[in-house]
Amino acid sequence: MLRVVIVSAFLLWSCNPKAQDSSAIDKLKVEFSLPKKLKEVSGMALSPDKKTIWTIEDQGNKNMVYGLNLQGDPTADVLVENAENHDWEDITADPQGNLYIGDFGNNDNDRRNLSILKIDLKNDSQKSTKVIQETKFYYEGQTEFPPKKSNLLYDCEAFVEMNGNFYLFTKNRSKGFDGTFLVFKVPNQEGDFEAKLIGRLKLKGGYSDAAITSAAINSTKNQIVLLNHKNIQVLTGFSPDDFSKTKIRTVSLNHNSQKESVAFFDDHTLMIADEKDKKRVERYIGLI
Repeated sequence: MLRVVIVSAFLLWSCNPKAQDSSAIDKLKVEFSLPKKLKEVSGMALSPDKKTIWTIEDQGNKNMVYGLNLQGDPTADVLVENAENHDWEDITADPQGNLYIGDFGNNDNDRRNLSILKIDLKNDSQKSTKVIQETKFYYEGQTEFPPKKSNLLYDCEAFVEMNGNFYLFTKNRSKGFDGTFLVFKVPNQEGDFEAKLIGRLKLKGGYSDAAITSAAINSTKNQIVLLNHKNIQVLTGFSPDDFSKTKIRTVSLNHNSQKESVAFFDDHTLMIADEKDKKRVERYIGLI
């Protein structure tokens, strides 16, 4: 059963500054269960009034955006009329409340139709919406489709919007996984663009510790959170055109599951969502 949990921001942001590179969240409080029909939540974003949680599902699911209230009750099933769900892996919002769907899931690193879809979705009374801007892109540096198994760095499940640009954080699927991920910048515009490489960073640990599944940015644009199955990675010290000097702090969730979605509820509270895995006892979704 999928669940949503919430944890005090004090636990997340008041970590011991003397710790080398990690801290831990001790407890996740279960708030509510999500509708059973949402089995593979791959992204979440909040409406500007913070009354609606917008969710999407990934490859193999419908081209729908689902609205929930803060009690987990369904409020909207919104069909995206002029789009296909090739592999929707994240959803984000800009400060004006515009929603963007990242159709960039690329498990095999061989896709040539990567895009970010801006949709005209204003409230949960809508039954349908349309794509009103499509940002197509390809990765700087990728010349093989797919690359060698030792260089499968072009899958993506995580992005944010900042100051008129999208920032993508790739998911490493390379043989000999070492925590490396790439940061790319794409303009928030209609068109076909080369995604510019602006950072090559590394997280510690194995796949569950360091493979990136979602991203979120706070309102002041000075913290980006990356989600893993076991951890949260807090990024600071980046600039709009250069992530090479980014500082990364790891916060352990003390729980290993297929966590796939993260969003800021406010600057001190995060939401985390998880896909259900029948081979495990339970998969959590959470507000942290």
